[in-house]
Amino acid sequence: MQIIPTILEKDFDQAQEKILAVKNLVKRIQIDVIDGVFSFGKTFELELINRIENTDNILWETHLMVKEPINWIEKSIHINATRIIGQVEMMSDREKFINKVKDAGLEAGLAFDIETEIDGIPEETDVIVLLGRKSGFGSWPMEDKVYKKIKQLVNLRKDRDLDFLIGVDGGINEDNIKKLEDAGVEIAYCGGAVFNGKVENNLEKLNYVSQNK
Repeated sequence: MQIIPTILEKDFDQAQEKILAVKNLVKRIQIDVIDGVFSFGKTFELELINRIENTDNILWETHLMVKEPINWIEKSIHINATRIIGQVEMMSDREKFINKVKDAGLEAGLAFDIETEIDGIPEETDVIVLLGRKSGFGSWPMEDKVYKKIKQLVNLRKDRDLDFLIGVDGGINEDNIKKLEDAGVEIAYCGGAVFNGKVENNLEKLNYVSQNK
């Protein structure tokens, strides 16, 4: 299982501090983007990522929790994102979004909030992210209903002969990461489980538990 730290911050300085703490420990970092329309609050200006030096080793991806994620693709390209994931709830055309990202030579994904039914997945989709709890700012536990959605995705992928990766974002910790992996999850997006405490120890523990527990 791949563990990807997530950066969900209103303040750029706090985001930068987290990025610098993990940039030599992981290959990929996800930047969460909230526009204040899709959900309450608003994250820092995405373009500020380019101010951070010595991050050439990092593969960036954006998770667009915004109205019409297609309008944020160019901003994601501007920070050299290699993967762009759009939240579906305020997306008017999933096929168009996926195609525009793919046409830019990037990986394209869709994200589904905890209460959103899974449907309408374009064939070219590279990643499907399931929110383990309500999206946005907050620190709630992961809801067990996500396991039913994971199973649904595993079956859908097999039935349609698709090859998208399955990720879960929200509420992941060392107590549930192995269960998620056993259920079919290939990417664990982690915020608090990485950054609350010493990040190096947290990443080692999450990796160990997912592989051995």
